[in-house]
Amino acid sequence: MANDVAKQPLLSGLLDPSTQPNQNNAPKRRRFRRCRSAPLADFILPEENGGASLLRSESIFAKLRPNFRQVIAFLAVYLGVGTLCFFLVRHQIKGEKTNGILDAVYFCIVTMTTVGYGDLVPNSVPSKLLACAFVFTGMALVGLILSNAADYLVEKQEILFVKSLHGHQKVGPSEILKDIENNRVKYKFLMILILLSVLIIVGIVFLIQVEKLDFVDAFYCVCSTITTLGYGDNSFSTELGRIFAVFWILTSTICLAQFFLYLAELYTESRQQSLVKWVLSRRMTFADLEAADLDEDRVVSAAEFIIYKLKEMGKISQEDISVVMEEFEDLDVDQSGTLSTSDITLAQSS
Repeated sequence: MANDVAKQPLLSGLLDPSTQPNQNNAPKRRRFRRCRSAPLADFILPEENGGASLLRSESIFAKLRPNFRQVIAFLAVYLGVGTLCFFLVRHQIKGEKTNGILDAVYFCIVTMTTVGYGDLVPNSVPSKLLACAFVFTGMALVGLILSNAADYLVEKQEILFVKSLHGHQKVGPSEILKDIENNRVKYKFLMILILLSVLIIVGIVFLIQVEKLDFVDAFYCVCSTITTLGYGDNSFSTELGRIFAVFWILTSTICLAQFFLYLAELYTESRQQSLVKWVLSRRMTFADLEAADLDEDRVVSAAEFIIYKLKEMGKISQEDISVVMEEFEDLDVDQSGTLSTSDITLAQSS
């Protein structure tokens, strides 16, 4: 590349159109053609980009910030309707019973979280149909609302967690926010790990003290519960135990689901960072230069180089570039290859 081009600041041509070459000598309109795929090393697995794509393409539900009044309302309606229905058919449910209303709430929670101990079992056509209806609505409630609310609560506690990590250092708010942004997934994973560990310990202690299980059976019961395995050979059979189970089962099962979600995100982020490090450390080749030349003018501008590197890193795809370029071409009414206030005015009036 020419020396005068190399000395220009990054993207200076895009930020200041006056620094670009004379438009009279340039083509009438500079169009970006379909970019060739960025060549990757042999050791990059096919799912590498898939993993990066999953990391970038967050679920739409992750963008939603839950209204906790609505979350509580949904949960209250579910438990209220479920408790009423299962209380009315309580004589059609067999198993170890304590209190009618408490058993109905307990059965709702066990059904919603898909634990299904088997200590309470529907024993008629109406009760079985009710159980089928409530297991699907309960799974939807946990997956779409409660898990999202739990994720939001974890994010809200990140600042306190980071402050505790830097307790012996004088760190300002901007440094804390920057640290959170750079290590968000790791901190969320550590926080949910701590919370899950506390819930497991509390569950074991409670089962030993109240349900009179030995340590191995208590640990076994906790594991089969939070994983929703629910063999049913050990469960909460006392009235106090079921009151505890109503809150503990719901919290612990959601925490375990979030734990594996954050673990997957942490692994994906690690793979993405390895890919970025490799892309930035490897030498540029003539094949790379040809692939980065989007407009095929035999030179690579700063913008083309950045786009090429972002594609190598899996940050953007050809489809992303095509969509952005279509929008650019629609806004570039005078077809000059640049955008100006007159282009925006004409585009808005058309």
